[in-house]
Amino acid sequence: MINRHTTFFKALNLIIDYLLLNLSLIVTYYILNKTNIFSAENRRFLPIVLIFNLIWLLSANISRLYFAVLNKDSILTFRNVFRTYFLFVSFICFTILILIGSEAYFVTRQYLFYSLAFFGFLLGCWKVIFLLIRKAERAALMDTRKAVIVGAGRTGYDLHEYLLKNWDTGYRVVGFFDDDATKVRESKMYLGDTNECITWVKEHKVTEMFCTLPVSESKKIEKLMLDADKNMVRFKLVPEYYDYGNKPTYIQSFGQIPVISARIEPLEHLLNRMIKRSFDVIFSLFVIVFVFSWLFPILAFLIKAGSKGPVFFVQTRTGRNNAPFKCYKFRSMYVNNNADKVQATRNDSRVTKLGAFMRRTSLDELPQFFNVMIGNMSVVGPRPHMLNHTEEYSELIDMFMVRHFLKPGITGWAQIKGFRGETKTVEAMKQRVEADLWYLENWSFLLDLKIVFLTVRDSLLGNENAF
Repeated sequence: MINRHTTFFKALNLIIDYLLLNLSLIVTYYILNKTNIFSAENRRFLPIVLIFNLIWLLSANISRLYFAVLNKDSILTFRNVFRTYFLFVSFICFTILILIGSEAYFVTRQYLFYSLAFFGFLLGCWKVIFLLIRKAERAALMDTRKAVIVGAGRTGYDLHEYLLKNWDTGYRVVGFFDDDATKVRESKMYLGDTNECITWVKEHKVTEMFCTLPVSESKKIEKLMLDADKNMVRFKLVPEYYDYGNKPTYIQSFGQIPVISARIEPLEHLLNRMIKRSFDVIFSLFVIVFVFSWLFPILAFLIKAGSKGPVFFVQTRTGRNNAPFKCYKFRSMYVNNNADKVQATRNDSRVTKLGAFMRRTSLDELPQFFNVMIGNMSVVGPRPHMLNHTEEYSELIDMFMVRHFLKPGITGWAQIKGFRGETKTVEAMKQRVEADLWYLENWSFLLDLKIVFLTVRDSLLGNENAF
């Protein structure tokens, strides 16, 4: 089935893409300079080759180029290829022409143009060839296997419907086994009771068996498992736990005991936390040294000149594990008694003229990079809420407190998806929470980079929900 081949073809696509990229770099260099790129006198050029390769990896990850390579339709495939190539060219031009300079490594604009164009041509040709091969050999790639489902209850039929709708799983269900024949909706799909199962699958050369019997039938399940092993039939147990949620779960084994987690949390791994913390410290230092250091005296003067009160607004907010912390911002409102109770609204009379500009461009959040350095915030994460809001919404939204498994962030997935600003309804807050939970379960370093990039873009262009 496709799932069995996906990893291979994903790796194949990645390897060939890299071969074409490096081929275009080598051939273009030889044509323009009549010399081998790997010769001793050209060793200063080799870091550029490394940069090209790393930037292609970054671009492909951002666009998810190698995701579902076997069942993504042709139009979507080429759209992803074009998006990846556009990101790649943009990053290359920004990195080489602006950041490190082309002269340091003897890179000419002519070489960049021809090598990128040649790579784009080769990449396009290869993707056309791959799609033609995929179309011609789709039946072979499917590797369809016959399977039976033991247990015709709701779990069994939910599984059957899923396999029917998701053809790329490669399973073809031939029927059900159940001790109660009336549970099977179509008589032709009823194959017999559970005692007849092993004999039937042996005679009909069925290689896979899904058991959806309830836990109360543990003795039958154990016997089916042992008989399946003896007769070389792959036995797959479908637990009833899926009833408690509508999303994928994470299963660990503690010895022979399976433990099902309600959600996957990448940041529970120490290495991932170290990567995120390192990025937080490095990025925050960069902002504090190169942006905050010169912008602070300007904004401090304008804030003091515009209205009476302190430069900074300090508010207690809810942090990781529901622990309160002091959150720092540039003051964007006139001093008032409701700052710790009432959210800012559109055209809020409490907001100063300078404050409106700072909130629209997110400049009022700059002091929070010191929160990041202290360690009670992250650059990217769920936005921290006022204590009274945490108490209020935790009673109204079931999973609200789950977002506090993470450190709060200066920006987050919810913010770039448009869920920022005033939350007038519980439904609006629920959407924000759902976005925060998605980030919790799907964190990656590249996702953080994407969120930071989009946040900077929105700050420069302005955001209609920032007020």
